[in-house]
Amino acid sequence: MYKTFGIFAHVDTGKTTFSEQILYYGQGIQARGRVDHQNAFLDLHPIERERGITVFAEQGIFTYNNNTYTMIDTPGHVDFSPEMERAIQVLDYAVVLVDAVDGVEGHTETVWQLLRKHHIPTFFFINKMDREGANLDKAIASIHALLTPNTVVLTNHLTKEMDEPLAEAVAALDDTLMERYFETGYTRDVFEAALCQMIRDERVFPIHYGSALQDEGISTFLQHFDRLTATNYDAAAPFAARVYKVRHDEKGQRIAYLKIDAGRLKAREALEIDGEMMKVGQIRLYNGEKFEQLQEAIAGQSVGIYGLKNAVIGTTFGDAVSYKAPSLVPTLQSRVVFEDGVSPKEMLRYFRLLEAEDPSLEIVWQEALQEIHLHIMGVIQLEVLQQVLAERFQLMVQFEAPTIIYKETIFTSTKGYGHFEPLKHYAEVHLRMEPAPRGQGITFINECHADDLLVGQQNLIQKHVLERAHHGLLTGSAVTDIIVTLVTGKAHIKHTEGGDFREATHRALRQGLEQVENVLLEPYYAVVMRAHIDHMGRMMSDLQMASGTFDAPFTEGEYVTIHARVPVASFLTYPTHFAAYTNGKGSIRLVFDGYDRCHNTEEVIERIGYDKQADSNYTSNSIFCSHGKGYVVPWQEAEALMHANTEL
Repeated sequence: MYKTFGIFAHVDTGKTTFSEQILYYGQGIQARGRVDHQNAFLDLHPIERERGITVFAEQGIFTYNNNTYTMIDTPGHVDFSPEMERAIQVLDYAVVLVDAVDGVEGHTETVWQLLRKHHIPTFFFINKMDREGANLDKAIASIHALLTPNTVVLTNHLTKEMDEPLAEAVAALDDTLMERYFETGYTRDVFEAALCQMIRDERVFPIHYGSALQDEGISTFLQHFDRLTATNYDAAAPFAARVYKVRHDEKGQRIAYLKIDAGRLKAREALEIDGEMMKVGQIRLYNGEKFEQLQEAIAGQSVGIYGLKNAVIGTTFGDAVSYKAPSLVPTLQSRVVFEDGVSPKEMLRYFRLLEAEDPSLEIVWQEALQEIHLHIMGVIQLEVLQQVLAERFQLMVQFEAPTIIYKETIFTSTKGYGHFEPLKHYAEVHLRMEPAPRGQGITFINECHADDLLVGQQNLIQKHVLERAHHGLLTGSAVTDIIVTLVTGKAHIKHTEGGDFREATHRALRQGLEQVENVLLEPYYAVVMRAHIDHMGRMMSDLQMASGTFDAPFTEGEYVTIHARVPVASFLTYPTHFAAYTNGKGSIRLVFDGYDRCHNTEEVIERIGYDKQADSNYTSNSIFCSHGKGYVVPWQEAEALMHANTEL
């Protein structure tokens, strides 16, 4: 049986040490490495060894009780959350580590929400029980308060068979099981099978505890994990797989990492990507930095494939599990600064390679300014990128100080009309645009009749709506949270080409924006602050000054906890100030909480200084043709000249 599981934790919770222990007990490695010794098995990159943090999600493989496990060690630092989220998509199970002293921390809450979004059954391991101040009961209480109350503690309970307290705890989670327990007691097979199913259904989340550093509780955890997990991959079914990771080797050749959901894949077999058939080259089963070359990969395995040059993260084959759009998105952006004499456009190729490996970077090439911009999660990520560029491509670059990524949306519904008819070209597009709930992004709906536009032309318009971020009018930031409906359009049997619909679609979107109130959005943090009650006034005052909102403070003994929502721009450097005035004895958690109205719109618009008339990539105007010559029609006058029925 093939099982894939991931290890997750807030930074410095002992995740990599725990992973080493699991690999050792699974006989995947002969000796356990340590982060501080820079010899951990899955810290493959010099950056990880030097910094003592996990940056890249890597897999180790071991066999235990005739089950084959793929274990993925994921980054724990928030700056590398997109890498962690991509790994979640291929898991059968997850293990979340919680510090026995600090309890559940901010990043762990984010991880938990992602695991629930992707429906990954989850085990807890409370680590560092050997530390001074470790408190098992408080750590469990933090899990119950911040994550879930539906837990059972298995350490010291599930040995060769269930003991009475554990049987009662399991029965309490299921009415049918509870009735059976009272009537006939329990039998190991029935109750253990029930617990296994409840774990798979995410109705219960087992807790283990111990110390990875001191090798306490690890062997017991692995025994229980093996007994209580199961998968049902079918190697005889039609082939289905998805690309969850992309890397490039030292020669720049693309390696597409596939999780095979069903069936088999042989070397030299052909796969179709975007209408093009591509032959599978090498199939590599990676185990740390080593790999085994396979002639065939089967359901349940995660393998690296050569030859799929068009494969990107999210590419699927057959009836594979759909790849879900990421929840964790960068809120900062930065400009690349090159040394004198270096051509930024020449360097763009290397940044495109990095973008293929991490799509969250969203590399933006600004042709007019000859500049490269990228999206990031935080300043540590910039430091790592700088080192990666130097080591992999011998590029010496600097980055400007990060700035906030703003977005734009509309306040009310509108219609947008775009017409593109220079000589021997023709396309017209009518769109209805409506505000969507925060965080929904751009949604496309097609209400166009086939009598108006061919299905292929309708699909082209959908592609052009969704293929890129579209500039807003206020700051040139990407527009979002809009439902775009294709109402109708027109084409010419002789003169219409595919690119014509791109022009008409972009003009229709822009023309629609011109007719309504546009809203500037900024990213927000959900904040939890805890400190001595003497600091409560300062905390509340700081939140108000930062344009934040907060619930009534909750006091517990001499400490106060405040839950708040604050613009990222106002709180970027606040944790440093908080640590200073609480003398390091307070705690603060910042978790990305989506986008909302900007608290200082006018100031931001003035600072960015975007000129919508000078944006060469977008225009609100349409082009019509008269007497064999194209002419520009301002957006205000375009609707009246449209050829299709504007009353629809």
